[in-house]
Amino acid sequence: MNAGDAVREVAATIPRGRVVPYGAIGRRIGVGPRQVGRVRGLLGDGVPWWRVVRADGTPASCHEGRVPGLLRGEGVPMAGARVDLGRGRHRWAG
Repeated sequence: MNAGDAVREVAATIPRGRVVPYGAIGRRIGVGPRQVGRVRGLLGDGVPWWRVVRADGTPASCHEGRVPGLLRGEGVPMAGARVDLGRGRHRWAG
C-alpha cells in the first residue's frame, strides 16, 4: 500500500466527534506530518479531512473554511479557532 492509500485509509476511519493530528497519522504509517498534509491536499474531499488537525489544534484548511463549524457540529471542543486538545476525550488514537 502506498502512502496516499494509507493516509486515506486512516483518515476515513476517524470517528465522528474525534480528531487526529497529522503527526499521529504519520507515525502510524511511517511518514512525516508534512507528507500526510501533502497527501491530504492531493486526495480531495472524499474523506473527513476536517478531523485531521495540526499538533497545536489548528484545523485543516479544507472544505472552504467550514472546518471549525463542522468540528463544533460534531461536538469537538474548540478554544477559539483551534481544537482544544487539552480535553482529550475527542482525540482519537485509532
